[in-house]
Amino acid sequence: MKIKVAIVGATGYAGAEIVRLLYNHPNAEVTAVSSVSFEGKQLSEVYPAYKGFCDKVCENQSEVVDKADVVFAALPHGLSEALAKECDEKGKRFIDLGADFRLECEEDYQQWYEKSYDCPELHSKSVYCIPELFRQNVNKDSIIANPGCYPTSISLGLYPALEKGFVETEGIVIDSKSGVTGAGRGLSQTTHYPDCNEAFSPYKVAQHRHTPEIEQSLSHAANEPLKVTFVPHLLPVNRGIVSTMYARLKSGVTEDEVFAAYNKKYENEPFVRVLKKGAVANLKNVKYTNMCDISLHFDKRTNTLIVVSTIDNMVKGAAGQAIQNMNLIFGLPETTGLDLVPPAF
Repeated sequence: MKIKVAIVGATGYAGAEIVRLLYNHPNAEVTAVSSVSFEGKQLSEVYPAYKGFCDKVCENQSEVVDKADVVFAALPHGLSEALAKECDEKGKRFIDLGADFRLECEEDYQQWYEKSYDCPELHSKSVYCIPELFRQNVNKDSIIANPGCYPTSISLGLYPALEKGFVETEGIVIDSKSGVTGAGRGLSQTTHYPDCNEAFSPYKVAQHRHTPEIEQSLSHAANEPLKVTFVPHLLPVNRGIVSTMYARLKSGVTEDEVFAAYNKKYENEPFVRVLKKGAVANLKNVKYTNMCDISLHFDKRTNTLIVVSTIDNMVKGAAGQAIQNMNLIFGLPETTGLDLVPPAF
């Protein structure tokens, strides 16, 4: 029997990507989709590429929960908790691609999202899960907080160095670039074609809402509270993230030690590739896949470790990781439905 899946927010980029990926999942089927903006329309009317693959009509959110074993919520922050509560009461699994369950500290949520928790009791059941780092915390009844795209690339990139104590926890600088789909399907002046094409600039400098999520994961790795300088940029491409991270190596740490630690950490992880010495991670090599490529570089003059981490922001940074988490809570191999080969050019 297949897992019945409902997607709330199915016409946003992340929701639509879940639909695309689940079409080839051997153990799951999309039984219902929901959209406020396009209620009553077929999903294939919104995304003509899906004609003949997913022609389901977008229903009201209240109609889809009973049709599913698991509900994916691809909603703006502040809208997931009530849906999570309904799913919890009805014994449905819930995977949130928004921000409502990502932060362990409500004060951080209040500071960065300007909102308090609506259902604080649910947060004891929620697990923030980048599977390669936190799968041990998940059980079959967990509410899954699917990580953000920037934090996924950054956490996978820096976690081994911090876990092993190879770098100083002060002075970490993170420079990330994302494709335009990271801003969502809604229109804005920043993502208007004449403004973003043939352009490249930072945005929300040292103010991006993913900052506390990044610091939360990296603090777990370092086993101490830490803060980072995080600056995101908008790339004039549809999808992909490149995160370049700078951290001061501790005295006596060698390149071979660092490479060995990264290779050991990820040797059994099918979605993480640690590249050989001299190679540089490139977003084109992970597009349309659930892969994360990591390359390691060393500035001997300043004794700085430079980590480059690349993912597809819509797959490993959103929909693919959400399906990986679904596989985890249903006891399936995490690669199920995610054996995706990147295009060579």
